[in-house]
Amino acid sequence: MTTIEAQTPRSPLWKRMLWLAAIWAGSVLALGCVSMLFRLLMTTAGLKSH
Repeated sequence: MTTIEAQTPRSPLWKRMLWLAAIWAGSVLALGCVSMLFRLLMTTAGLKSH
């Protein structure tokens, strides 16, 4: 009896690297938005950095 191994085809390297870069850029953008929100809230509360 033979077993047939189902191998999933891998995406090309450039496509995987593009996804990695897109996820990284999205996380950096999200972190920037959160930090700007915190800065806005702190400025509204009267906490200013001089």
